[in-house]
Amino acid sequence: MKTILVDAAYCFTIEKEGIFEIFKDMYDLLETYPNKKIVLSGANDEQVIKFGLNNIPYELFTLKHNPEKTDPKYYEILLNSFNLNKDGVVYFEHNIDAVKSAESIGIKSYFYDNDKKDLESLKKFLDENLK
Repeated sequence: MKTILVDAAYCFTIEKEGIFEIFKDMYDLLETYPNKKIVLSGANDEQVIKFGLNNIPYELFTLKHNPEKTDPKYYEILLNSFNLNKDGVVYFEHNIDAVKSAESIGIKSYFYDNDKKDLESLKKFLDENLK
């Protein structure tokens, strides 16, 4: 069963009145899938708290900006850390450069526009790629 890689801040957690909280509609969507979920971030310890990532229901993976998610090495380290391969994961992310970085090593990725919050399109991507 494939693992769902979830972008952290501005995707799984969103800002409301200056405070980050879990985007409940996205959480509810993700909970419809039995797959393992890993939330990906570049956050350092201070940013983990700022972005509300210290209170999430899924495992958090961060390399604390060394390297950034825009560097393919980030995803190579991630896959090695969890003993996963590129064909065993799907990923959605709000930063187009991070999407391109993940795709460059073969990870099936989806650009999630955090302004539109189009969960229908995200669900379609997940349904099509979790088979």
